[in-house]
Amino acid sequence: MTIRYLANYSNYMDKTVAIAKALADRTRLRVLMALTGGELCVCQIVELSALAPSTVSKHLQLLTHAGLLAARKDGRWIYYRLADKGAPEGVRGALRWVSKCLSEGPEAAADRKALEKIIARDREALCRIQAKR
Repeated sequence: MTIRYLANYSNYMDKTVAIAKALADRTRLRVLMALTGGELCVCQIVELSALAPSTVSKHLQLLTHAGLLAARKDGRWIYYRLADKGAPEGVRGALRWVSKCLSEGPEAAADRKALEKIIARDREALCRIQAKR
């Protein structure tokens, strides 16, 4: 074995561990499932999860670090979406697996229904409500 092989193996191992850690939480799985319908603003994810913005931020950070999410900033809004087709195969495979396992579950159905209402609401109003919590 060469040093280059060991370095690459270690890098792949680290990436796999990051993905596994990111998937090892119900809230993060719910976020991934919610994002199968398209990108969402952080305030919409906070509303869906009913968690504190700081807690949601930590979850989003872990998912992003694992490569499962991508983010973009638009003014004062930050939007998250699932990693795209340019993501490594391990990431794409993990996202396919999560979707296959959870898309038909009752929690995913309830979240989709709740998201319809959340998306229909004004983001400014959502942020004001969340700031008061």
